[in-house]
Amino acid sequence: MDHVDPRRLIPRTNELLELPAVREAGTRLNGRVIRDLVQRYQEQARRGELAPDQVAPALLAAVASRRATTLRPVLNATGVIVHTNLGRAPLSAGAIEAVVAASGYVDVELDLGDGGRSSRGAGARAALLAACPAAEDALVVNNGAAALVLATTALAAGREVVVSRGELVEIGAGFRLPDLITSTGAKLHEVGTTNRTHLRDYAAAVGPDTGCVLKVHPSNFRVDGFTSAVPLDELSPLAKESGIPLVADLGSGLLAPDPHLPHEPDAATALANGADVVTASGDKLLGGPQAGLLLGRKEIITQLARHPLARAVRADKLALAALEATIAGEPPPVVEALHADVGQLRRRADSLAQALGVPVVAHEGRVGGGGAPGVALPGWALRLPEGVARLLRAGDPAVLPRVHDGSCLVDLRCVPEGDDERLLGAVRQALAALGAAGDGRAG
Repeated sequence: MDHVDPRRLIPRTNELLELPAVREAGTRLNGRVIRDLVQRYQEQARRGELAPDQVAPALLAAVASRRATTLRPVLNATGVIVHTNLGRAPLSAGAIEAVVAASGYVDVELDLGDGGRSSRGAGARAALLAACPAAEDALVVNNGAAALVLATTALAAGREVVVSRGELVEIGAGFRLPDLITSTGAKLHEVGTTNRTHLRDYAAAVGPDTGCVLKVHPSNFRVDGFTSAVPLDELSPLAKESGIPLVADLGSGLLAPDPHLPHEPDAATALANGADVVTASGDKLLGGPQAGLLLGRKEIITQLARHPLARAVRADKLALAALEATIAGEPPPVVEALHADVGQLRRRADSLAQALGVPVVAHEGRVGGGGAPGVALPGWALRLPEGVARLLRAGDPAVLPRVHDGSCLVDLRCVPEGDDERLLGAVRQALAALGAAGDGRAG
């Protein structure tokens, strides 16, 4: 009997492309992606890594699970509300609806009344001014760093930015504020020392070459002990007397004071205390999309909006729509998680723990995203074997827990209550897989 080369049994490309499930996948994936999947499994079969009769089943499984984006939704069970690695703030239902509506043609820069061009993002600007009446005007750019770069570029390019040494912080992913500012063409004029800066230090530095005075909130760390800093209400008279703009970089994005975070600065208070411009992020404590916010005196905001760099860092229509809906709509998930009822968190944890037969332990959540460092948010977590963590991360739905002190901790603060059943199923599946493997160690 003649020997048949197994490679001749590999299904042909046109046969695989004509499979009903593969044709259906063409309604959500482009042809190149599908052909790449076909070729992948054909090549595996040619190398002997896959039996020829398994090519079609492997392809069908791949197209069934493949989506146009590789980003996967994750249940955040870490207790960290603004989790940068998970995209920071999750959007509210209203903001999601606004993004969907804005995904087509919208009047982002059009006056439907007369058919002429209108001011870009007028709705988001109006929402910001209504939420922060202390601001005379507002401008939205694509992120918080861009807001600070635009302010220092427009006000101090080729001139000096006077700033305290203790406020030259490093932000996420190794980006340092001094590098960010000097990249704009401005020169740093550092005053004071790491732990102590006085008003006289600023007064000695301000001069004809000063473009602006910058006050930075060190949002991702605290310095305790023998320290001294100059608050905005003391710095403002000096800046006004010198005719120099005072810029306050708040970072976290609170528009008004929050009683849960009494030491976290907010835009309304900063402007009331004399800041001419406030910069902040939209996707942290505000709970909206990635955006940079600039609020302050009308003439300065106008100056920033007219600078050529403003075009390069402007926010897109999706961010503008989501930002407006975040401010004008229901409380976003970030605000709900920050103000979550501790008793209700305990009841939810107890219910899941009873169903799983695992203990509940006290667990402190965090604001995250560089906001309110050191502020603990009392709560509760399910305590699981450490090895469950890797299985939860790889599961469906994917769950990100906290691994700490030899345990896997599942905190419900940032998990919507409507997802408790999904979380329960994910944990059950992970515990079963761990038991089958007989390994409770690796996390």
